Amino acid sequence: MTHSATRESGRAQSAPGDRRRRAQRPRRRWGRIVLLSFLAVLLAAGGTGYWLYSDLNGNIDGVDLDKALGEDRPEKLPTSGQNVLVLGSDSRGGANAGLGTGKVSGARSDTALVMHIPEGRRQAVAVSIPRDTLVTRPECAKADGSTLPEAERVMFNSVYSTAGPACVVKTVEKMSGVRMDHYMEIDFAGFKGLVDAIGGVTVTVEEPIKDTSSGLDLSAGTHKLDGTQSLAFVRTRHGVGDGSDLGRIGLQQQFMIALLSEVKRQDLFGSPTKTYKIADTLTSALTTDSELASLTSLAEFARSMNGVDPASMETVMLPVQYDKTDPNRVVAARPRADQLWEAIRSDAEIPESAKKSPATGG
Repeated sequence: MTHSATRESGRAQSAPGDRRRRAQRPRRRWGRIVLLSFLAVLLAAGGTGYWLYSDLNGNIDGVDLDKALGEDRPEKLPTSGQNVLVLGSDSRGGANAGLGTGKVSGARSDTALVMHIPEGRRQAVAVSIPRDTLVTRPECAKADGSTLPEAERVMFNSVYSTAGPACVVKTVEKMSGVRMDHYMEIDFAGFKGLVDAIGGVTVTVEEPIKDTSSGLDLSAGTHKLDGTQSLAFVRTRHGVGDGSDLGRIGLQQQFMIALLSEVKRQDLFGSPTKTYKIADTLTSALTTDSELASLTSLAEFARSMNGVDPASMETVMLPVQYDKTDPNRVVAARPRADQLWEAIRSDAEIPESAKKSPATGG
C-alpha cells in the first residue's frame, strides 16, 4: 500500500532526564513517533509496561530475507543510503474479509513503494511500482521448500500470491539492481484500523470521484476520511483517470503524505491510550524483515532516519508504457526506468526525464 510522509515529536530511549530534554526535539518519522513514544510510556509503566511491550512485540511478523534470498543479490554500495520495500497487501482472509472489492482469492501486493532515504540528506524518494507492470519473476524458493522457476511477463502483483514476500523483494532487486535493506508490509485491516485509531485523515480532491466498485463518492473539495473511506480512496481506480491502476497511484501518494502529516500533527504524548491503540493496530498488521521484527529494532531504525523530513519527500512513479501485446498491462519504459534506478543506486538526483512516464493513466 501502498505511497509518502510526515510526523510529530517523540522521545528517545534513555535516562529520564534525557527523555525530558529530548521531548522538545522535532521528530519526523511516523514510525519513531509511535514506537519511541510508546516505549517511553512503557519505561514509566514498570511491570505492566513490560507486559504491554511483550504483547506488542509479539504482534510483528518477520521474514528472514537473508535466509530466503542468499547471496544472489545486488551489492550494497557505500553511498546507496537506505532502501525499504513497502507493500500494502490485499489478503481477503481473516480480518480483511469483506474489505476488498471484487472476487479475488488469496493475497496480492496491492500497493508497492520503494522508499529511498539518501545518505546525509533530508529529502527521501518514494517510487511507486504499478501493480499491473509485467516483470520477469526470478527463480524463488516457496514456503514449502519447493523451487518456483523463473517466469517472464508475469504481473508484478501476482508475485506475492505465487511465492510470498521474499520473492517480491527478489523481483524488485532483479528489476532495479537496487538492494533492499528492509521490508515492510501492512494489510488492509491494519490500514483501516490505523486511520480510525488516529481519528481520520484529511484530503483535498480537485474533481469529484465516484467509483461504484470501491464505494468511493467524494465531491470536489476537502474531506476527512475514516478508515473505510480511506481504504476506498487508495484503492479506487475506476473513478480517476482512464480507470487503470496508473490513475490511482497519484491518490495513493497524496494519501500517504496526508496520513503521516496527521500523525505528526497529533500530540501522542498527551494520550497514552491513543498511543497504545495506534501501536497495537500497527504492529498487529505489520510484517517486516527479521532485522526489524521487534519494537526496539523498529525504534532504532526510525531513530537512524532522524534527519529525514517527510514533508519534502519526492513521489515518483516507475516510468512505464503500455504493453504492445496487451494494452491492459504496462512494462518498464526504457531508458527512463533504467535512469531512475541508476539514480537510486548511486544516491544521485533523479533526472527529470526519469520522472515522466509515457503511460500516465489519463
